[in-house]
Parts: sequence; C-alpha cells; structure tokens
Amino acid sequence: MSALSCVPAEAEGVSRALRGAVFFLVACGFTTIYLVQPVLPVLQAEFGVGETTASFAVSAVVLGIALANLPFGRLADRHPIHPLILAGGAVVSLGGLLCALAPRLELLIGLRFLQGLFLPALTTCIAADLARRLPPERVNVILGAYVAATVVGGLAGRLLGGWIHPLLHWRWAFVASALLTAAATAVALRVIPREGRRPGVAGAEPGFAALLRRPALLRPVAAGFGAFFVFSAFFNYLPFYLAAEPFRASTGRITGMYLVYLLGVVIAPLSGRVSNRFGNGATLAAGAALLGVSLALTLVPFYTAVVLGLSGACLGFFSVHAAAVGALNRRLNRGRGRANALYVLGYYLGGTAGITLCGHAYQGWGWGGVCAVGAAMALAILGIGAFELRRARAAGTIFVAEGESTRCSG
Repeated sequence: MSALSCVPAEAEGVSRALRGAVFFLVACGFTTIYLVQPVLPVLQAEFGVGETTASFAVSAVVLGIALANLPFGRLADRHPIHPLILAGGAVVSLGGLLCALAPRLELLIGLRFLQGLFLPALTTCIAADLARRLPPERVNVILGAYVAATVVGGLAGRLLGGWIHPLLHWRWAFVASALLTAAATAVALRVIPREGRRPGVAGAEPGFAALLRRPALLRPVAAGFGAFFVFSAFFNYLPFYLAAEPFRASTGRITGMYLVYLLGVVIAPLSGRVSNRFGNGATLAAGAALLGVSLALTLVPFYTAVVLGLSGACLGFFSVHAAAVGALNRRLNRGRGRANALYVLGYYLGGTAGITLCGHAYQGWGWGGVCAVGAAMALAILGIGAFELRRARAAGTIFVAEGESTRCSG
C-alpha cells in the first residue's frame, strides 16, 4: 500500500503537509517563469537591445516548458517522482544563480531556456504523480491547491522582480527565487512519500496517440484550452480598454486591478471540493457561465462594473481550470504523466490563440469584439460541462473513471 493511503486521522495530516509542499514547490516554479517580466525595460536599457530581444528573457522559459513538457510527461509515467523533483529543483535553482551572474543578455536567455526545460519536473510531474497515488476523493482537492499555487507563483514572480530592482538590482530577484526553489525542493523531497520502482509499468502506459483518441480525455483538455483562451485575452487587452474613454484609468489603477488575480487562491481549492460534491461537469458549466456573464458585465461603462466583471472572470476561469485538471486525472489509472503534459500543452496553446485572435477582434471591433469572441468560447466550455453532467447522470455516477465509479447520492 502506498504511503499516501493512511488511516483517516493520519490521512488528513498527510493531506495538509502535501498541500503545503505542492503549493510551495509549484508556486516557486511559476515565480521563475515571470520573474523578469516587470523589469524588461531595465534589461533593454542595460544590455542595449530592442524590446523584442529583451522579451526573450521571458519567452525563452515558455519555449523550454513547451518543448520539455511532453518528454517529462513520459518520464513521470516511467519513473518515481523523487529523482525528477531533485533534478528539476537543482537545475532551476542553479540556473537562477547563474542568471544573476550573467554578463550578457544572450547567456541570460540561454540559462532561462534551460530553466524552462526542467520546470515541468516541478509542475507536470508533480500533478501526475499525486493523481496516480492519492485516493480518488482527494485528487480534486490537492490539484485545487496545485492550481492555486500557479496563481500565487505567477503574481509573486512579477512582484518579486518589480519590487527588488528599485531596492537592490534585478539580479537579486534571481538569487531570491533560486533560494526559494531550493528550499521548496528540499521540503517536497521530505514530505512526498517515496515510491518504489514500478517494473513493467512503462510498457503498459498508453502513448500520446492513444490518449488523443479518447474523447473523455480530450474534453478536459479542450476545456482548459478554452478557459485560458478567454482569460489570456481578457487580461491582455483590458489595459487598453481601461486606458481609453470613458475610463481613462491611470497605469497605477490598472495595475491595482490585477490583484483580483489572487481570488484564484481561494476558488481553486474550493472548486475541488465543489467538484467532489456536484461533479466536474457541473463545476465546468458553472465556471463557463460565470465567465460569459463577467465578460458582458465589463461592457457596462462604469468602473465598478468592470471590477466586478474582472473578479467574476477570475472566479470562473479558475473554477474551470481546477475542474478540468481534476476530471482529466480521475479518468486514468495509467498514463497520467502524458495526459497532464497534453493538458499543459493545450492550456498554453489556448492562451496563445486567445491573445492572437482577440487581438484582431480588438483592432476591428474594440472591447466588444474581445467579449464576443470570449463569450463564444465560454459557450463551448459550457457545452462540454453540460455534456459531462449528462454523461455522469446517465451512468448514475458523479465521476466515471477507468475501473472506478462513485454513485450519486440522491
């Protein structure tokens, strides 16, 4: 029996420790991604390059994640998690310290790419391992903590880079991030129970092609794609909307609005419990509906309405995201590493597509065009959630997974 399967009194303690360790490690990983975003103009001036070249300090990390995500998904299915965490934490931490010493931007970009290549060991692999070993009723909750950590990490990276530079220098942000990642790695290695080797498992694991042929797995991936499609476009073009008439909001006021991003810290774990109670389909549908309503609310030409719409969009997005991750992982007994890798790939592709398509919509029809495209995508997610809910009710279950089912209670 896995060390994660404990008697009830012990299980709750293990669950708290796991949530804390997972939250700390994943948050540090996402802090690394966005660390230099607020100081890109500083990098531009310091190294004497253009805006596009300076931005490679961020995009290099994302490129590394995109390239390494699928290979790490395979590794998560084949090998125990501890060596992967150790390798990822060591390379990301050491890479951060070297970034702090980089004399040229080209070297800094290369090191950032290296960090991106190993970040999936701290994110995708963690989600896959926990989903495989945790009892089914705890998967949604622990993955809710995982999603909440991505929220905190994304915001913390931007704040850390922006706040440290005026006091010291942007290089010290890399030192701080590296030390935090090293500490988080040590905590995770201590808290996450060790797993023995799994002989014979690798050959039985479904490949990427086999996973892509399963509609039950593609639906959560599509929901994640659509949610980040809407969310990325919403946050990317909102500053242009607020800076224009009738709001004419200042940069400081616009920046302050992004703090509603922290609502994800609350709603992500909560949505896991809601999904346990009402089902992933219901949570997907409710989150998508809230996304659509929130988009419409921002069209009201009052600042308060926009704030409420932005808050609702955050709640809706993180509800869909957490429910989709939970649904994906509860449907597999094997191949979770590859499945999570596919989810992350689809997730980031959704963000890229949303920014691109809604950019054309904004140029042609303004904020109303962004809302129209986003609402269409939210409607598609709502359809996925409704289908999942009907499927579960028809089967007389809340969750339908390979080899398991939980009967509806009433």
